[in-house]
Amino acid sequence: MARRRTSRDPLGLGRALSGLLLPGLVAAMALLAALALAGAEAAAGLAARWERGAQAAVTVQLFGADAATAEAARTRIAALPGVAQAVVMDPAQVAALLAPWLGEAPALPLPGVIEVRLADGSEPPDQVRARLLVAAPGAEVEAHGPWVRNLATLAASLQAMALALLALVAAVAAAVVAVATRAGLAARRDAIEVLHGLGASDGNIAGRFAMRVAGLAALGALAGTALALPALALLAGLAAPWSGQPAAGLVAVPAGLPWGALAAVPGIAWLLGFLTAQATVRRWLQRLP
Repeated sequence: MARRRTSRDPLGLGRALSGLLLPGLVAAMALLAALALAGAEAAAGLAARWERGAQAAVTVQLFGADAATAEAARTRIAALPGVAQAVVMDPAQVAALLAPWLGEAPALPLPGVIEVRLADGSEPPDQVRARLLVAAPGAEVEAHGPWVRNLATLAASLQAMALALLALVAAVAAAVVAVATRAGLAARRDAIEVLHGLGASDGNIAGRFAMRVAGLAALGALAGTALALPALALLAGLAAPWSGQPAAGLVAVPAGLPWGALAAVPGIAWLLGFLTAQATVRRWLQRLP
């Protein structure tokens, strides 16, 4: 005599929730979260690198100085304590840099420019300027403090926007899970009332829903994160020269991505889905007669 098969999903959660495309909606949220995480990480890395470079770079302009005078000033500047490197820029390079503003053949005499790289960029700009003016009297010394402050402000703004976007994504994902859970409860209301009347505890029923919803949310988050990886890899490869890294090919895996944070997205989606479904089901069960 054949034995009757018993369903492994007595509440029919798979049919009730899969029809609402919960994994697809969570995948879209995970895609946005992955892009926000990678964007925040990239902005912080670029700003930190540019900030370190700007703090350690000083430009010295010598007006009316010939090559011998510029070289003598460079020698004195290079001998100063805290100076890692001092290089006289080629006049042709200076003319090329000023060409967009002065034209290809500027009528004004161009100053001699010395690029100074400091060993420690944390020294106050006023002290640096005073020492350089002693080594090169009459020169114009330009530090990059304002650019450093602007970069720090830009980085903080981008990180704040990324955090706000992540919070918004988490809130929308929780709302999607709650709506899907309520739809699943409504679709199986009769079966749940029978089980509840037969003595099934709120924790048992909520646990079934929460585990199923959490699994679907994690599956969707995994798919969304995987979909984000090609775009993130392409953007990381394009941004590699700006971050001081060698350009990666289309097949190479970039090293600048926040792999730890991206790997945590499915786990966070599972936890968010589990807690949201638990709270939604328990609140729904409390309203049963």
